Amino acid sequence: MDTRPKVSSLLSRLANYTNLTQGAKEHEEAENITEGKKKPTKTMLTAISMSAIATNGVVPAGGSYFMISRALGPEFGGAVGLCFYLGTTFAAAMYILGAIEIFLVYIVPRAAIFQSDDALKESAAMLNNMRVYGTAFLVLMVLVVFIGVRYVNKFASLFLACVIVSILAIYAGAIKSSFAPPHFPVCMLGNRTLSSRHIDVCSKTKEVNNMTVPSKLWGFFCNSSQFFNATCDEYFVHNNVTSIQGIPGLASGVITENLWSNYLPKGEIIEKPSAKSSEVLGSLNHEYVLVDITTSFTLLVGIFFPSVTGIMAGSNRSGDLKDAQKSIPIGTILAILTTSFVYLSNVVLFGACIEGVVLRDKFGDAVKGNLVVGTLSWPSPWVIVIGSFFSTCGAGLQSLTGAPRLLQAIAKDNIIPFLRVFGHSKANGEPTWALLLTAAIAELGILIASLDLVAPILSMFFLMCYLFVNLACALQTLLRTPNWRPRFRYYHWALSFMGMSICLALMFISSWYYAIVAMVIAGMIYKYIEYQGAEKEWGDGIRGLSLSAARFALLRLEEGPPHTKNWRPQLLVLLKLDEDLHVKHPRLLTFASQLKAGKGLTIVGSVIVGNFLENYGEALAAEQTIKHLMEAEKVKGFSQLVVAAKLREGISHLIQSCGLGGMKHNTVVMGWPNGWRQSEDARAWKTFIGTVRVTTAAHLALLVAKNISFFPSNVEQFSEGNIDVWWIVHDGGMLMLLPFLLKQHKVWRKCSIRIFTVAQLEDNSIQMKKDLATFLYHLRIEAEVEVVEMHDSDISAYTYERTLMMEQRSQMLRHMRLSKTERDREAQLVKDRNSMLRLTSIGSDEDDETETYQEKVHMTWTKDKYMASRGQKAKSMEGFQDLLNMRPDQSNVRRMHTAVKLNEVIVNKSHEAKLVLLNMPGPPRNPEGDENYMEFLEVLTEGLERVLLVRGGGSEVITIYS
Repeated sequence: MDTRPKVSSLLSRLANYTNLTQGAKEHEEAENITEGKKKPTKTMLTAISMSAIATNGVVPAGGSYFMISRALGPEFGGAVGLCFYLGTTFAAAMYILGAIEIFLVYIVPRAAIFQSDDALKESAAMLNNMRVYGTAFLVLMVLVVFIGVRYVNKFASLFLACVIVSILAIYAGAIKSSFAPPHFPVCMLGNRTLSSRHIDVCSKTKEVNNMTVPSKLWGFFCNSSQFFNATCDEYFVHNNVTSIQGIPGLASGVITENLWSNYLPKGEIIEKPSAKSSEVLGSLNHEYVLVDITTSFTLLVGIFFPSVTGIMAGSNRSGDLKDAQKSIPIGTILAILTTSFVYLSNVVLFGACIEGVVLRDKFGDAVKGNLVVGTLSWPSPWVIVIGSFFSTCGAGLQSLTGAPRLLQAIAKDNIIPFLRVFGHSKANGEPTWALLLTAAIAELGILIASLDLVAPILSMFFLMCYLFVNLACALQTLLRTPNWRPRFRYYHWALSFMGMSICLALMFISSWYYAIVAMVIAGMIYKYIEYQGAEKEWGDGIRGLSLSAARFALLRLEEGPPHTKNWRPQLLVLLKLDEDLHVKHPRLLTFASQLKAGKGLTIVGSVIVGNFLENYGEALAAEQTIKHLMEAEKVKGFSQLVVAAKLREGISHLIQSCGLGGMKHNTVVMGWPNGWRQSEDARAWKTFIGTVRVTTAAHLALLVAKNISFFPSNVEQFSEGNIDVWWIVHDGGMLMLLPFLLKQHKVWRKCSIRIFTVAQLEDNSIQMKKDLATFLYHLRIEAEVEVVEMHDSDISAYTYERTLMMEQRSQMLRHMRLSKTERDREAQLVKDRNSMLRLTSIGSDEDDETETYQEKVHMTWTKDKYMASRGQKAKSMEGFQDLLNMRPDQSNVRRMHTAVKLNEVIVNKSHEAKLVLLNMPGPPRNPEGDENYMEFLEVLTEGLERVLLVRGGGSEVITIYS
C-alpha cells in the first residue's frame, strides 16, 4: 500500500506551515515594532547577505544561527551561534549598565548606596552601585521576559516612542541653537581647557566687598593665596583666563575646527587650536582637562561598534515572526537606513554646534558634569536623559528576549549534548531554562561593571557572526546549488566577500588580541562539536564545497600515476562475513588502521553470495555493520559491499572496480584461510589463490596476514620487540616501507626493525651487509641488518624469481658504492629497469619475454654468467615444477625441501619477533599445483606467531632521493 501523501494534502500543509512553537500563537501580534535600534551603514553588506539567506526558504526559530548552520554546517553554525549568543547576552548586561549609569549620574544621583569623598575611591564606589542596581534591573527585566514576549513588545512600543522623541528633541535643539544658543560656558587658560568642578569663578581674581582678592583658580596655580610674594606657574602668568561658549550654535562656523581628525595621547591637555596662547609650557596641573585615553581610529571603531550591533535583533526572533522571509529583509534594511541617517546627521550636527574641547571631554569636567547633548536639545535636557534611559532598557529587553531563543534553537538541534536541557520551553513557548542561563551569564557581565571591559569582546562575537553570514551567502552563490533560490535579488557574491573582509578587518582593527581570543573560543566549540560527531545532513554549503574540491582533486589525480615519493598504501581490505553478516576477522581491520600512518585511502570491501534483487536488504545491513566496525577501529575510509552469484566473482569485481579515477587502491589486504587443510570444502583456499591471481594480474600489491587473531588490538602497545623483515627478492621496496609505516602507530612504535637478507655461498656476505646498511641509510630507515647464507638448493622455490629479482636487489646495493658521476649516469637506467621489471608468477607464461628483457638490461652481468644462470634456471624450474605437481612416488621424498629449510632459518632467527614480514611467491601457472602451493606457504610460515606475506605490485614504492 502506497503511504505517500496526496499532492493536495502536501500543498495544504506547506501553505499553512508556521514556524511558531506550539502555544506561541499570541506572539504573532504587535510584530510591527522596530527590528533593532542601532545599525550602521557598514553593516548594510551583512544585511544584504542575511536578506538573501532569509528569503531562501522558511526560517524557523534561531535566526542567524539557523542561517549559518544550514549554510555552513552544524560545526560552524554551533560555534558561531554560541559566540553570537554570548555576545547578545553580554550586550544585555552592557545595556543594563548603561541604563544604571544614566540613572545614577543624571536622574537620581542621591540614590547611590556607596559613596566616597576620596576622588581615587569614587570610581570604585560607582562600580559597586552599578553592580547592585544592575542586578536589580536584571531581575525585573527577566521577570518581564518570563511573563511573555507580547509584554516585551508592549514595552518596546513605549521605549521606541521615547527614542523618537529624543531624536526629534536633538534636531529641534540644533535648529534653535542657530539663532539662540544655550548658555554653556567653558573656562579656558590661554588655549587650554580648565576643569570647572573645583573653581568658583572663571578668572584669576574676584571682587569681594569692593576688594580684589585671588580666586580659587589662583591658589591652584600659585604657591600662595596672596598677590605679593607668590610664585605662580609660568603658563598661568603669561596667559589670560577666558570663558567661551561650549555650544556656540549651528551658525557659529565651529564645524571648520571639528571637521578633521586630531587624535591625542593619554594625559595630553585638551586645547582649542584657534585660541590665543603664549609659547611657554608651564607645568602640568590637575585642574586642566586631560585626555583620558590614547585615541585612534581603531579605538573609536571598537568603542562605537557595540552601539550598532542590532541588525540581528529581528532575525533572532524569527520564530516569533508571522512571515520571517518578508519581515527580516524589509525590517532590517529599513532600520539600517533609518538609523544610519540618524547617526550621520547627529555627527554632523554635533560637530557644527558644539566646541571640540567639549566633545573631547569624556567626563564633562569642563561643564560641571552636565550632559552636553541634553543641553543642546529642546525643550529640556530631561527629554534626552529619559529617552536614553528607556532606550537602553528597551535594548536590554530585546537582548534578553532574543538570546534565549537563540540558545533554544541550538539546543533543539542537539549538536551540543550538554545543552539539550535548554531546548525545553513552557506551555506558551517561552524558553524558560534558556532564559535562566542567559540571566546568569548577563549577571557575570554586570558584576564586571565596566563598560570598557565588556564592549570589546562583545564586538568580536558580533563581527564573527556577521562574517559567517556573509561567507554563507557568498559560498551558496558561488557553488550554485540548485536549492539556492532566494527571493531577495539584490545581492552578489562580491558584496558578501567585501562584507566578510570588512568584518575580519574590523575585528583586528578594534582589538587584535580580543579577536584572537574570540576565534580561539569559536575554534574550541567547533572542534568539540566535530568531536561529538554532529551527524546532521542539512545540505550545507561546506558539503557542497567538499564535493567541488573532491571533484577538482580527482581530476588532477587523473593526470598521471603518483611519483615514487608520493606512493603510499591505498588499501582494499577484504573482509569475510559469517551467516549472521558479522565480520569474521575484525583484527584485519585493526591491522589496516595501524598501517594507515601512510594516511592513504582505505576501502573496506566484502561480498554476499546471492541475487542482488533478493539480498539488497542484507547488503545494506552488512554495510552498516562494517561501517560501525570501522568507526570502532577509528578507520577513516569507505565501505563497499557487492552481491554476486559467486564469491570469487564478487572479489574480482571489488578488485577491479573499487575507487574512483586516480583515487584507487594499490594494495589488497586479506587474511590467510585458516584450517584449509582440515576443511572438506576446497572452495575457501581456491578462492584465496584466485584472489592472489587476480591481484597479480591487476599489478596490485598484496598483503596476507596469517594468524590474524593474534595480531594486537589498538589498545595494546608493545614495550619492546622486533619487526623482522626477510628480504629474499626485491619487491619494489614494499618490505622496507611497511615496517616503517607500522612504527608510526603507537602499538608498534617501540619495536625495532631487523632486516634479514639471504645470500648464496659464493656471495660476499660482508660486503652485502655493508651495501644493505648503506642502502637503508639513504632510505632514512633505521634498522639492524643481518645476512643469512644458504645453499642455492635450499631456496629452490624462490630460484626463478631470485634469478630475475635477486640480481636487481644486488644491483641496487652495488649502486650505492658508485661515484656521484657514475650514479647520475646509471640512475635513469635503474629507474627504467625497476619500473618495467615486475614480480613474475612462478612458472608463468611470460618466462620467455622476461628472459629476453634480462638479456637486454643485465647491467653488471657477464655473458658467461648469464648463460650459466639460464642453465641454472632450467634446472631449478624442472625441480620446482616437480615440487608443485608432486608426483605420487616423490611426495614422501621431497616434502618441500625449500619450505622446510627456509622455515628452519626464519624460526631460528625470528621466533620471538612481534611480526615477521617475508616475500610471498606467486601461485603456479598450472592450477593442478594450487594445493601444493598452499602447502608450501603453510610449511614456510609454520611456527611463527604473526606473519605478513608481502607481494609487490611491480612498481617502486620507495626511493633514496628527496
